[in-house]
Amino acid sequence: MNKMLTAGLMLLLGLSAAGQQKKDISLTVYNSDLGLVTEVRDLRISSGKSEVRLRDVPSQIDPTSVHFNSLTSPDKVTILEQNYKFDLVSPAKLMERYIDQMIKVVSSSGKAYEGTLMSFDGSGIVLNTGGNIVTLRMTDNMQNIEFPSLPQGLITRPTLVWLADNRGPKDQECQISYMTGGIKWHAEYVAVLDQDEKNLNLGAWVSLDNRSGASFENAKLKLIAGDVNRVDSRPQRSYDRMAKSSLAEAAPQFEEKAFFEYHLYTLQRRATVADNEIKQLSLFPNTDVKVKKVYVYDGAYNAKEVRVNLEFRNDKASGLGLALPAGKVRNYKRDSDGTQQFIGEDLIGHTPKDEKLRIFLGNAFDLVGERSQKDYKRINDRTQEQTIEIKLRNHKDQPVEITVVEHLYGDWKITQNSHKYNKNDAATVEFAIPVDKDGETVLSYTYRSKW
Repeated sequence: MNKMLTAGLMLLLGLSAAGQQKKDISLTVYNSDLGLVTEVRDLRISSGKSEVRLRDVPSQIDPTSVHFNSLTSPDKVTILEQNYKFDLVSPAKLMERYIDQMIKVVSSSGKAYEGTLMSFDGSGIVLNTGGNIVTLRMTDNMQNIEFPSLPQGLITRPTLVWLADNRGPKDQECQISYMTGGIKWHAEYVAVLDQDEKNLNLGAWVSLDNRSGASFENAKLKLIAGDVNRVDSRPQRSYDRMAKSSLAEAAPQFEEKAFFEYHLYTLQRRATVADNEIKQLSLFPNTDVKVKKVYVYDGAYNAKEVRVNLEFRNDKASGLGLALPAGKVRNYKRDSDGTQQFIGEDLIGHTPKDEKLRIFLGNAFDLVGERSQKDYKRINDRTQEQTIEIKLRNHKDQPVEITVVEHLYGDWKITQNSHKYNKNDAATVEFAIPVDKDGETVLSYTYRSKW
């Protein structure tokens, strides 16, 4: 079909939104695919009982969450009934509504056909023109389709339809709030390690993904970080539209503070969050953080690999002391000619201030661990004794310290050990083992366990 013009469709698209002016809008976005919208609108509501249509709402709105309040005369306006209409107009919908009714079709050659629409299957239509049955293909024959009137019930955008009882003035300033799916945010961190590997230049961004079916222009924007409990009982309408991306300038834009048992980040300016867009905003400006590189060998889970981690404390002394929302941390380091190289990434959870963070980057190329059980004794039916040996080899040109993690179960006791250890919890111990450059260190210990 080269072109489809419908009288009903054009009429519907031309409907005025008078009396629907948005005066103010606030948007709070949660991590869990949830947005809370609060609008102030000027509405024209007829006296007595009348229908009010609220357009420009998200296609993923939860209609059960809508709250209405008249700011002009709160005790004079009551919403008696609400209907959420999302049967959006389309050429296919119009064709379906006009089955067994009269339409007019003009072919690409200019020939007009007028008759009863008998069927429509997406690829063609069948008309009864008064004795003759005419089949027209959508791709080849039709230039224009005309419908005599607009069918009832079709709308161009999701709409809330209210039955209102207004006992006050017709012009009302109203506040409407509702929740919507299809919108979420997450944090992303960019970290650059210095040449000495003792300081990390850390910056944070917020990625706001809006696929709710509505745009929020010049909105007061707030973000909630935390795990908010929800009971999901409404059906989800799927969306698979591609989102474009916009990047906002890096600047200290958000004010952070505790709110209930979560953390609230308020953007210190208004922003437009367009539909089908990923917007990125600077969460806080880059800051230098003191870090320590930690090598970890856990032979129970990694046969030979020694994991490389960056460890730092989220406190003011280290350069932070902020409530860090969950997100991905991407790490870089400049090579000898100044080119920045990617060295690994990890996910962090919601991290309050003064807590320690350990970011896993990858496995050390030049460090090798080897764990073996050297001896085993069964003392009795409920007691056993094991001797474990761990060899650590360092092929670097400088000495390193490797943290060895061991997991012990039951009622255990270490009876012999070549190196000191720390008991982390009831089932975990750690050994801090120095290994010379191009050297090998052997850790051995014997433990007895009962159950």
